[in-house]
Amino acid sequence: MKDKMEVLSREFFDRGPQRVARQLLGKLLVRRAGRQVLAARVVEAEAYLGEADPAAHAFSGYTERNAVLFGPPGYAYVYLIYGQYYCLNVSCLPEGKAGCVLFRALEPVAGIAAMARNRGGIETESETLLKPSQLKLLTSGPGRPSDAFAITRARDNGKDLASSDSDLYLADDGFRPRKIAVTPRIGLTRAVEWPLRFVVAGNVFVSGPRLRAGKTSGRQARSRNWCRPCGTCSISPFQPGTAVPGYLVPALRGWNAGGFSSVLPGIQASSACVSRARCCQSGAQSLQKRRPPPGTAA
Repeated sequence: MKDKMEVLSREFFDRGPQRVARQLLGKLLVRRAGRQVLAARVVEAEAYLGEADPAAHAFSGYTERNAVLFGPPGYAYVYLIYGQYYCLNVSCLPEGKAGCVLFRALEPVAGIAAMARNRGGIETESETLLKPSQLKLLTSGPGRPSDAFAITRARDNGKDLASSDSDLYLADDGFRPRKIAVTPRIGLTRAVEWPLRFVVAGNVFVSGPRLRAGKTSGRQARSRNWCRPCGTCSISPFQPGTAVPGYLVPALRGWNAGGFSSVLPGIQASSACVSRARCCQSGAQSLQKRRPPPGTAA
């Protein structure tokens, strides 16, 4: 970690979650408590697309519980899983539009001894005494970073992560990941094939299988629900030539101005791709019986 850090701006988060998630890789999550500074680098993040995403907390609309997701971008959304683990997210998109990024894994950088004490069961007085296997236990997995940073819903939900006045914020110290891999999200029962999990390729702190850049997970490789577009689109988070879920293809085929964006905010498809999407149609048609059409899921 470099001595000079710049807190991420509000504008950084005022974009689609898929773009924010990808560009958050390598950034620092920082907790200040008096003179104590805890910092860890983001190495794994998942994008959730709000009311257009069946796996998102905002899919069913606005509630008191998920209000932060519909508020301004750059604020912490904290929720509890399994009755004991807190998960940290950051809101994205302009106020009124729900979207967020879940922090799945971090690489400890500073304040490691304090993180170990916060996590419990890992006793150390020095950051140099932890074994590599112990270090991974600190912040690898969606619940562990919150334990290590003492993040709770009561303390941190709605906290401004884009302000240097906050005791919890996100910052840029100039580090850039060399390689990034994209896979489907982990541990879901809906929208399981959407490629919205972004990881620093090869990083040992990534939860689940570590992937090399350009590689896909075994589930993605085995899935019959994936197809290859013609490569003429400029689709984010998809890049030309990468796999696109078959259930997105009906929207591609019926695409017109803004039509595809209603399924996944921030995605744009060219009409050229629509005219060449025949290779995708069979996979998409087989999926329509298994999930609501994209237009109704939005």
